[in-house]
Amino acid sequence: MTEDNEVFASRLLALRKQRGWSQPTLAKKVGTSGAIIGRYERGEITPSIGVARKLAEALEVTLDYLVGDNDLNSIRDKAMLNRWQSLETLKPEERERILYVIDSLVRDAKTRQTYRAGA
Repeated sequence: MTEDNEVFASRLLALRKQRGWSQPTLAKKVGTSGAIIGRYERGEITPSIGVARKLAEALEVTLDYLVGDNDLNSIRDKAMLNRWQSLETLKPEERERILYVIDSLVRDAKTRQTYRAGA
């Protein structure tokens, strides 16, 4: 098994288990069998690009994350990814204003988290 296939297999398995799905449940969502999902998870076979895309969609992750090209698992949330893509359509000054507010909110949340941990 290649390193790329190992990453795909382990991420597929972990994501399926995180959602509490059986292999047949995931298989039904992508139009294959539970046995095939098991073979993907063991790294015995690799899906076609089309099937890999369906797996990523069912698991609500990017295809890049699933195949190991992107380690940012925080971008697994498709709704969040769509929000970021929407920002790209805005004028630069609007985008900067929104990012400034986001940065402020994140900083404040981290401060509160640190304060609570020290209490």
